[in-house]
Amino acid sequence: MKNYFKLFICILIPLLAGGISGFITAENIPGWYATLNKPSFNPPNYLFGPVWTILYFLMGLSLFIVLKNSNKEQTKSVIIIFALQLTLNFFWSIIFFNFKLLGLALAEIMFMWIIILYMIVKFYSIHKLAGLLQIPYLLWVSFATALNSAIWQLN
Repeated sequence: MKNYFKLFICILIPLLAGGISGFITAENIPGWYATLNKPSFNPPNYLFGPVWTILYFLMGLSLFIVLKNSNKEQTKSVIIIFALQLTLNFFWSIIFFNFKLLGLALAEIMFMWIIILYMIVKFYSIHKLAGLLQIPYLLWVSFATALNSAIWQLN
C-alpha cells in the first residue's frame, strides 16, 4: 500500500504543476496566442493537453522508479534535478503566454532542455527504464523549442 501512495504522489506532482500552469495561462491561448504568426509545423491546440498529460504521467512514473531504486545520496540529487526541471517547465508557459516574452521563453526552454537531458542521464544511471521514460519528454521539449523559436522569429 505504501508504494501505491508514493506512486500516486509522484504522478500527482507533475500533473498538478502542469494543471496549475495550464490554468494560469489558458486565457491567453484563444486570445493573444491565436493572433500570432505560426510555422507550418504548429500542431492544433487540442493536441497539447493530451500530450502534456501523458508526459507528466511518464515524469511521475519515472520519478517513482528512481526513488524506489536510489540510495539516500542519489535520492536527494534526483529530487533536486526533478524539481528544477519541473519548475522550469512550469514557468516557461507563464513567460511565454502571460508575459509574452518569446525570446526569454526560448532561452528558458533551452536551459530546461539541458536540465532534462541531465535528468535522463542521472535517472538512467539509477534505473534504465526511469531514464528511458523521460525520452518522450525530451523529444517534445525539443519540438517545443523549435516551435518557440519559429514563433519568436515570425513575430
